[in-house]
Amino acid sequence: MKTEDRTEHLTMNETGHRTGRRADLIAAAAGVLLVTAAVLVGRSIQDAEGTLYVHWPPLLASWHPHIGPGTPAAVAVAAAVVAYGPPLADRIRWRALLPAAWAASLAWVFSLALIDGWGRGIAGRLTTKHEYLQAVDRFKDIGAALRGFDDHILIGSPDNWPTHVAGHPPGATLIFVLLDRIGLGGGSWAGSWCIVVGASAVPAVLIALRALTDERLARRAAPFLVLAPVAVWIGASADACFAAVAAWSVAFLALAATRRVRLPMAAAFAAGLLFGLTCYLSYGLTLIAIPLLAVLALTRSARPVALFLAGALVVAALFTLAGYNWWEGYRLLVERYYQGVGGIRPYSYWVWANLACTTIAAGLATVAGLRRAAVGAPGAVRALRAGTTHASQRLILLALMALLALLAADLSGMSKAETERIWQPFILWLLPTAALLPTGTRRGWLTAQAVVALLINHLLLTEW
Repeated sequence: MKTEDRTEHLTMNETGHRTGRRADLIAAAAGVLLVTAAVLVGRSIQDAEGTLYVHWPPLLASWHPHIGPGTPAAVAVAAAVVAYGPPLADRIRWRALLPAAWAASLAWVFSLALIDGWGRGIAGRLTTKHEYLQAVDRFKDIGAALRGFDDHILIGSPDNWPTHVAGHPPGATLIFVLLDRIGLGGGSWAGSWCIVVGASAVPAVLIALRALTDERLARRAAPFLVLAPVAVWIGASADACFAAVAAWSVAFLALAATRRVRLPMAAAFAAGLLFGLTCYLSYGLTLIAIPLLAVLALTRSARPVALFLAGALVVAALFTLAGYNWWEGYRLLVERYYQGVGGIRPYSYWVWANLACTTIAAGLATVAGLRRAAVGAPGAVRALRAGTTHASQRLILLALMALLALLAADLSGMSKAETERIWQPFILWLLPTAALLPTGTRRGWLTAQAVVALLINHLLLTEW
């Protein structure tokens, strides 16, 4: 082991055991207090004014204690990952770790979703009046639908789109249109697709971490990526699919910038294609540009930029030539947002309660990891300027750039409520900070992650 790596290893484990554990617990306790405040203040506002438009603030959920078919499986998956996840992630071959992490994530997401049963937990999620499947039949002529898409965004316009269709560029709805065209129509296929694709974000993040930091940190992060509470909203929401597309864009750019792949220029072009697609899946996910810029800064490389931009422009050109105007769509979406509950929900509450939603979705291990990242941030920035960053510092900088993107979304006022679902693409890059926690505490923190997810799905009935 190199001297630098040995020093980093001792700092993370031995020193962390002696001096950091209490601060980690204090940070987690602060996260609990933030959530508690959001619940109590939110309940007071909702009862008095009814302006939050959520039944169990800050989450879009209803109080509904229950068990279901997925309960035994969810408990079993959680117990298995806690008991065997860390040593297995440390030992198995890298090429085996990636599909294993994907499979474990799928097991966790499916079992959590099935606590509500197949119909309510998976098949019915994307068929409600607000969702994408309601508009599939209106895309029989895809070209005409794209050319006229902006005409149906505003409330009051003829045949205005359902909420989620209007709130996103048409790429989001096209996913389900194309599934329907190949014979995979309906809620069961749509929900399953979102779960399978959404869970693939776990290996994408691992690939990026290995390229940008080192394999040891990626392995340490793997169980926390699998057992994250945000899995509750991966099964089954379209945002899980968006998160995976964005994550693979970052992963391919990391491979291209570090030249850890046989064809780095092809990886750069693929990263651009996926970023372009991300922008046509969700307007707000243009903020994924911030973690992408972090990749270039950490690798100190501009070589992938030209082909990355070319890939992104291909997607933009295709949609534009098909007749869809992204900028006009975004302008109308902002107007639509304030026509609905977005214009009523109080910014003064959601600007901080959104962070309580993030705390729940990311889990207390991530809160503790982010505390360590904050402590290490000044040194990491200095090292970046000097070009001497080590693996943990690069992880810290990547996570903090993702946090910056999340905070930008928060301050914009265009994300009031439901951020436990909407911010999945940013939360994914916060989860690896748990790799900074001492080795001896990993099982305890993994248990805390699992408990949060199990409590949410057994005590609440989430809307998405």
